[in-house]
Amino acid sequence: MTHILLVDDEPSLVAVLQPVLGAAGYQVSVASDGNGASSLALSERPDVVLLDLGLPDMDGKDVIKRIRAASEVPIIVISARHQEAEKITALDNGADDYVNKPFEIGELMARIRAAIRRGNSLESEPEAYRGGPLEIDFVGRHVRLDGEPVRLSRKEYDLLRALALSAGQVVTHKRLLAAGWGSEGADSQYLRVYVGLLRQKIEEDPGDPRLLITEPGVGYRLTPGVREG
Repeated sequence: MTHILLVDDEPSLVAVLQPVLGAAGYQVSVASDGNGASSLALSERPDVVLLDLGLPDMDGKDVIKRIRAASEVPIIVISARHQEAEKITALDNGADDYVNKPFEIGELMARIRAAIRRGNSLESEPEAYRGGPLEIDFVGRHVRLDGEPVRLSRKEYDLLRALALSAGQVVTHKRLLAAGWGSEGADSQYLRVYVGLLRQKIEEDPGDPRLLITEPGVGYRLTPGVREG
């Protein structure tokens, strides 16, 4: 059974989420503070951590650092802090995704499923990605769209690969710059240019992207997308 660690000090939210997650077939452990979360994350080795940032004993971003020092467990932040700086810092510290409170249960469950897929892929990097019209062969470095080959430059491919390996989850500017240029300090303008080039090659309408989605101020997300008609 997939094990989820829920970290939140709001009893009302825990009272809603715990039975919903249980009904979906997940085993749920609960922690109401950062120290308890850090301890349970290491002792129980959950498959996913749902983490609020506003904890009574420490900031949730510090909890992310503690967990990341010893584990690659997928971490989804669930927080009422909507500021871009908070999202960026949490993601750069090692969180895999960020969901704003209040949220729809259906969206959170979808994010959890995506995180579980990512966690499973960490055991063995996948040989391919398939999402909607897009297919990527990681072994041969081949990309196809609707079955037709797509020619990408090395940097375009490296960026697309980084997005595909975390498909469905936001990938920060910092991580993408490291993937494309080997340096987190590279000029972010380069990233915007290459994302634009990628969209020209994989989007049906680059001005209305359905596959490579912008997360304003944070990064980008690769999704299966929806084709018109």
